[in-house]
Amino acid sequence: MTYQQTINYLYTQLPMFSRIGSAAYKANLHNTITLCQSLGNPQQLFKSIHIAGTNGKGSTAHMLAAILQEAGYKTGLYTSPHIKDFRERIRVNGQMIPEQFIVDFVVKTTTITEQIKPSFFELTVAMAFDYFAAQKVDYAIIETGLGGLLDSTNVITPILSVITNIGYDHQNILGNTLQEIATQKAGIIKQNIPVVIGETLPETKQIFINTALQKNAEIFFAENMHVVENMQIENNESIYTVSEIMTCKRKIYTLGLTGLYQSKNICTVLQSVAQLKIIGLNITENALQRGLQQVKQITALRGRWDVLQQHPTIIADVAHNKDGIAQVLRQLSSTYADTQIHFIIGFVNDKDVESVVQLFPKNATYYFTNAHIPRAMPAIELAKKAASQNLKGNIFEDVNMAIKQAKLNALKNDVIMICGSFFIISEIDDFEVKLKNSL
Repeated sequence: MTYQQTINYLYTQLPMFSRIGSAAYKANLHNTITLCQSLGNPQQLFKSIHIAGTNGKGSTAHMLAAILQEAGYKTGLYTSPHIKDFRERIRVNGQMIPEQFIVDFVVKTTTITEQIKPSFFELTVAMAFDYFAAQKVDYAIIETGLGGLLDSTNVITPILSVITNIGYDHQNILGNTLQEIATQKAGIIKQNIPVVIGETLPETKQIFINTALQKNAEIFFAENMHVVENMQIENNESIYTVSEIMTCKRKIYTLGLTGLYQSKNICTVLQSVAQLKIIGLNITENALQRGLQQVKQITALRGRWDVLQQHPTIIADVAHNKDGIAQVLRQLSSTYADTQIHFIIGFVNDKDVESVVQLFPKNATYYFTNAHIPRAMPAIELAKKAASQNLKGNIFEDVNMAIKQAKLNALKNDVIMICGSFFIISEIDDFEVKLKNSL
């Protein structure tokens, strides 16, 4: 079996949530447990840090991985979904999993796969655990896929749990209220294992406190420990002045990410690092600073306020739910006030798109498109939902056609914003080349 045949098998023969939606979701851990047992429970052979949350968990995972790597630890990183290459999901010290390991893994698990019919995500999680064990990583940063309690990654016993925030997303699976969603995310809190909570809401805070009490887990609220006093964006970096609330000490951190929403994530990361140091990890201030500043180079994090071109400015961001889009719009309004914005948007069909389109400004120009996956909301349907909010624009067969037209329409000082879905961003031609050329 070649690598391409293996990837085609993973994409087409196994139920894949990112392509078909909730039909691929398994509301239990049975398959993951069975897969891991058949592999000798590799998840027990390395130490891990588990990260959940509605938004920010990917950025937080990459930042922590970069910091641990700079501290000298052999570091695994499991995230999802990928943007261009399946192997982005599984990395050790920033390097993607080798093609041959993927081929060999799929071959050796053929029998058990045929017996239990796992989902794409279940098999991928087991693959990551098997690879991290084989590589003898010191620590692995494990990002949940969806929720927490019943997420396939929730078979690990980490040294630290992290929950970034709670917002509305995947309500058809996680619940229709913030309390229900928080209960699912709180499912990663383990017995006697400390947990860091990034951002709380009145509706969710007590749920985390109650779960931590039940699990005898020490709980730390990052927003009570650190506060960003000032932020400046310079040369594709963010410079933060952060105050430790208990000591009133101020430190300056340079982060190689420019999304305003990272101000919340950096506080979560700083509190997580503080807990890891208490646990016994040797993380110097230099390692912390280098990891934050070089996070893109170290871990190849993509899709977070990536500027692909100047004059006109083209920005790509994987924001895809109400809270994420609200943060993107906030940054646009503060950074590009009085600038004409051209939005290229596409969503998947299980998002609350009606609520999301209400957030967009009516004086912008719109280009409606869709990714080429079964789960994508057809551009014509998105255009109708947008029209109900007086958002006007044209329909395009794919994101690249939309970009071409937007570039023709835009003046050199305009901004072209591409957002709404990981899968829209993944279909941008020469994404990596555009990103490198803009730096």
